[in-house]
Amino acid sequence: MFRVILVSIGISILYCQLCYPKWAEIFNVKVTQEPTELAGPGVVIEYDINDMDISPDQPVYVFTHYSKDFGTTWQRIAAESLRGNGFDIVEKPGHKEAIWWGTGETSFTPDRIGGQVEIRVRGIKMVKVPGGRFITKSIPGGGHDESKAQVVKSNLALFYMAKYETTVSMYADYLNEIGGEGAGWNRRMADPNRCGIIRNQDYTYSVIPGRENYPVTYVSWYDAVGFLNWCGLRLPTEGEWEKGLRGGIYLDGDESKKKLNPLPERHYPWGDESPNANGIHRCNYDGADDGFEYTAPVGSFDKFNSPYGICDLAGNLAEWTLDWYSTPYHVGLDGFRMVRGGSWMAVPAACDAVTAATQLPLKESSITGFRGVR
Repeated sequence: MFRVILVSIGISILYCQLCYPKWAEIFNVKVTQEPTELAGPGVVIEYDINDMDISPDQPVYVFTHYSKDFGTTWQRIAAESLRGNGFDIVEKPGHKEAIWWGTGETSFTPDRIGGQVEIRVRGIKMVKVPGGRFITKSIPGGGHDESKAQVVKSNLALFYMAKYETTVSMYADYLNEIGGEGAGWNRRMADPNRCGIIRNQDYTYSVIPGRENYPVTYVSWYDAVGFLNWCGLRLPTEGEWEKGLRGGIYLDGDESKKKLNPLPERHYPWGDESPNANGIHRCNYDGADDGFEYTAPVGSFDKFNSPYGICDLAGNLAEWTLDWYSTPYHVGLDGFRMVRGGSWMAVPAACDAVTAATQLPLKESSITGFRGVR
């Protein structure tokens, strides 16, 4: 369940809450204005986040938007404008507070605060991927080593990856804030079995009941980038995606080197067993034997997460990455982007760490979705 908080800034706080899955649960939002001795007033944004699963290894990325025209248009508040413990990467539950500086740059003035300016606070559950080396057997951009004989050691800085694929309800919330007359939406999204987002006559968007927690589909690469820009995130590179699946040589990072990865060359997030080995279904792949004819609700196979705890990196949906398709044999071929992870239509062996496909960024498919990184 998630809660979208709509708050009017002023002494009398008014807000409404909408409940959708897979946003972090944020409560008791309070927004006030305080005078300062320097550059005018600051806006104090407070809230409670009570999920006891939050930790430095599995934090929540918190971001906020504001509207100064009664909710007609919205803008994200840059993290650089916020000071406190309540935004960006939040590692502990409890009461949070941040001060929003530079409100004078937004062109609204104190006399407009108290009903016209509204704020929405949201959070996405993330997983920490510590910096350091990892083993990759694929060359980003589609230049794969088919023999699997080449072992390339790579090194990445610390990053955070979304624990779940972006859901139908999260994407519908985005559409209701920025969609207008259809931007980011197409008719196939109304399919009740493969997506489930309906556009209403007034250009608002509704989720078909029961589809809230399924991953969003029929999103182009540009749609995915648009959603993540709205959040302040981006798509993972192929290297980040692969490290998120396999884990680094040390799972706690090269600085600590206390937790050696037992399977740094694993084929799948859980290890080397096939997704259907011994009659156990470890992810959502081709056919209905795993319990799902099409997509599965995100986190349905959370017993088989990656070493860091990231869900659904194998199967369910192939995921857009940031990388172009560019190999020594295809220099100058522009346009295609890489997707990773297999899908609900993939054979079990194609849900591994190396198999990848190329896709035109305009393509909107029932087997492709995405998640963000910070």
